[in-house]
Amino acid sequence: MEIKSSEYKILIVDDVMSNVLLLKVLLTNEKFAIATASNGTQALAQVEKEHPDLVLLDVMMPDMNGFEVAQKMKANPATKDIPIIFLTALNSTADIVKGFQVGANDFISKPFNKEELITRVYHQISLVAANRTIARQNVELQHTVEGRDKLYSVIAHDLRSPIGSIKMVLNMLILNLPAEKIGPEMFELLTTANQTTEDVFALLDNLLKWTKSQIGRMNVVIQDFDLVEILNGVIEIFAMVASVKNIPLRYEGSGRLLVTGDMDMVKTVVRNLISNAIKFSTEGKEIVLRAEQKGSEVEISVQDHGCGISEEGQKKLLHSNTHFSTFGTNNEEGSGLGLLLCSDFVQKNNGRLWFTSKEGEGSTFFFTLPAAK
Repeated sequence: MEIKSSEYKILIVDDVMSNVLLLKVLLTNEKFAIATASNGTQALAQVEKEHPDLVLLDVMMPDMNGFEVAQKMKANPATKDIPIIFLTALNSTADIVKGFQVGANDFISKPFNKEELITRVYHQISLVAANRTIARQNVELQHTVEGRDKLYSVIAHDLRSPIGSIKMVLNMLILNLPAEKIGPEMFELLTTANQTTEDVFALLDNLLKWTKSQIGRMNVVIQDFDLVEILNGVIEIFAMVASVKNIPLRYEGSGRLLVTGDMDMVKTVVRNLISNAIKFSTEGKEIVLRAEQKGSEVEISVQDHGCGISEEGQKKLLHSNTHFSTFGTNNEEGSGLGLLLCSDFVQKNNGRLWFTSKEGEGSTFFFTLPAAK
């Protein structure tokens, strides 16, 4: 990394004026900006005033020694990150250890070698320059991420409404235009369009919720509610989608199950798990939704008898850094976002999410919610 010396200021602190003058000449020749102080009190005042990038600090001074100056600098949030090189005739192990304990970044023994001093100064300044570059890049990255998240949110929000309207129209057409009326080929095209629209709508809905969750705009509203009502409601919504693949949906359980959580988030989790189960189930195979209280938790599971997940795929699933998605049994496309959203929402509701799967036999996804007290 190329260092432009004139952009950096060094504070020289020494009670011997000849040392200050020598250091000033050496560092001025290197084009560094220079500030000076002749004792500890002046040093602290100059640090506040000049905001140096590096302090060359003598240890043995009359009013306040260098160790005390360093301690005060490190105790001040405004100056604690300024690097310090101690200039000292003390070279015992105890003195060196103490120096590092109070915040030294380096030591130069008196009398110092000019080349060594310049080299050590440049080393510390290069670290300052690197940290500034990292800080600037972090800010730029944060702005980029915020812009991306805003773009995702706008796209998902603005497209969700018209896609939802198209979805409703296609649902009505399928219900009112059976194959006998429009012919098998047209009905197949209509069914494909309906499934594609359902997938796009689900993707946009997940994308909008995921973005809100990642940027901290997703409010978690905790309340007690009957989980069984939610499960039956979601089954009713997905019954028609499942019927296209001749897949029965069944809830297995009895009575009410009161849980504590965010109702909308729980609905989203159940919808995504059932949607995935339909996507990866073979025609005619049943999907079973179960819920059971186990101590202070309620365990919910969605079991399919579809294609299952390979061992390699299982290692990648539920990890945001290993994006993973596959095609469904009817070549339905997936984004891999739904399960990440489920994992995030379950955690926000103080629960756990996991799965078991065997390739060729099917998968079961489980999650828990706190039981209402």
